[in-house]
Amino acid sequence: MRTTEQTIRNPSGLHARPAAMFVRTAAGFRSKLTLENLERATPPVDAKSIIAIMSSGVATGHRIRITAEGEDEDAAIEALDAFVASGLGETIPD
Repeated sequence: MRTTEQTIRNPSGLHARPAAMFVRTAAGFRSKLTLENLERATPPVDAKSIIAIMSSGVATGHRIRITAEGEDEDAAIEALDAFVASGLGETIPD
């Protein structure tokens, strides 16, 4: 199992397009992926489900934890870590 923690920098948090892009990235891996909103002390949600991500209420400035478990967990964590660090596509308009 691999984990990473990041702070969401996107102005809209994980809503609409940023959430869709995050889920699309996560869907490409054969690991079980979860995302936990550490600011709201909510249980981890399925990182491959846009409904779960949106309902977790991750906003800008929130600290999140991403966990990967499976055959490509290293690649999954590296890709999602880099994606969040990039600002979740904040330069791409909705």
